[in-house]
Amino acid sequence: MKKFIAITSVFLCVMLLASCKTPSSQKTVNIIQKPNILLICVDDLRPELKSFGASYISSPNIDKLAEKGVSFQKHYVNAPSCGPSRYTLLTGQYGPGSNDALFLRANEIAKGAAVDPSMPEWFKTHGYTTVSVGKVSHHPGGRGGDDWNDSTKIEIPKAWDKHLMPVGEWEHPRGMMHGLAHGEIRVKRGEMDVFQSVEGNNSIYPDGLITNEAVKQLKALSEDEEKPFFLAVGIIKPHLPFGAPKSYFDKYKDVQLPPIAHPQKPEGKSTWHKSSEFMSYNKWGKDPNRDADFADEVRRHYAACVSYADAQVGKVLAELKRTGADKNTIVVLWGDHGWHLGEHGIWGKHSLFEESLHSPMIIQYPGMASKGSKTNAMVETLDIFPTLCELTGVETPKFAQGTSLKGILEKPDSAGHDAIAYFKQGFTIRTETHRMILHKDGFVELYDHATAENESNNIADKHPELVKELMESLKSKLQ
Repeated sequence: MKKFIAITSVFLCVMLLASCKTPSSQKTVNIIQKPNILLICVDDLRPELKSFGASYISSPNIDKLAEKGVSFQKHYVNAPSCGPSRYTLLTGQYGPGSNDALFLRANEIAKGAAVDPSMPEWFKTHGYTTVSVGKVSHHPGGRGGDDWNDSTKIEIPKAWDKHLMPVGEWEHPRGMMHGLAHGEIRVKRGEMDVFQSVEGNNSIYPDGLITNEAVKQLKALSEDEEKPFFLAVGIIKPHLPFGAPKSYFDKYKDVQLPPIAHPQKPEGKSTWHKSSEFMSYNKWGKDPNRDADFADEVRRHYAACVSYADAQVGKVLAELKRTGADKNTIVVLWGDHGWHLGEHGIWGKHSLFEESLHSPMIIQYPGMASKGSKTNAMVETLDIFPTLCELTGVETPKFAQGTSLKGILEKPDSAGHDAIAYFKQGFTIRTETHRMILHKDGFVELYDHATAENESNNIADKHPELVKELMESLKSKLQ
């Protein structure tokens, strides 16, 4: 497998906390271990939360986390799809732009190839207990096979002490991934409704089971006073189909939605696509690009899923606090990519436009001086691995290609860096002022973010020198 290797600086920072009280025992425990890590991954989450400037979204638990940490307002993923984006998160390296990226890596390991360890494996070899629950890698539970439950086909070999995926009435991880209420499994997209709202509690949809298991694992991990933990929790919603308990949808019945920004399909060649994933579900013969009322209905159901996901985040964070482990735990909340809700006439991800690549990220740890800060420093998913190393005092591996964000966490007004991404169409680089998209056939899109036109007017022909400069920057980062 082709790798792009870059050398990063190595920093060491040991966090030692004197003591904390564990509510269950009410005794003082001396903490001599490195900080725990709680990584919360949320699928298809736009940076459309109150803590990121969206006034109409109900996201109280994520917003509360933002009040205790630093929210990265300009975080960009390295690929606009679940598999390759999570590859970057979990390996700290650029990789293939396909959803089977991690399985391709696993195949190389099986052949005996020299493959750098994944992030959880790295922490595991440095004394951490590693556990994943839900959708952390591309397949919920991290296994392959027809129903994604074949334990002989591991998506990230040697990474997790436990990789768990409760399935309940959805029968298997594949059923959970696109499940609707009360065990409904997707057989054919066209036979499954694109959105749904059903009376009931959190557990009538798959994420309720994932969260319950995460709470159970968190309780057990927090009782180990000798060994730190790395717990990754993957929440599926707001991934398609948009299904959430009715109580969450009711929050948006009478909410005034903001207009869709630049909703028209771009003229000429672009990274636009036909929204095939979304359009293949049952939409009752409606098209949100032609039916404004239906578009609003879709957006309300998406918002309901965001609030449902937010509630699951709240349950996990409440358990972290209840156990007392919050006093020695770094929390990272990460959206695996964005999602178009009609921008550029797209309903989905998989473009190289801003909406597919911009996602929320929050980092919080005990004693941080800048809690509650919002930073506009531009950063990438690639930066998470070296950041966690520096915050925990674990050696930063030379193969990790990102840049530690510890300096930005301490001084949120610090500068960031350009962000790159890639997918089937080609590559893109985002600077503070522009986005350039380089198609694999050589075609170029260039957009000026300092104008109201944003990414709706390709100005590449008018700025050949800037295009050349950005191409060199893109090439430099990839090398």
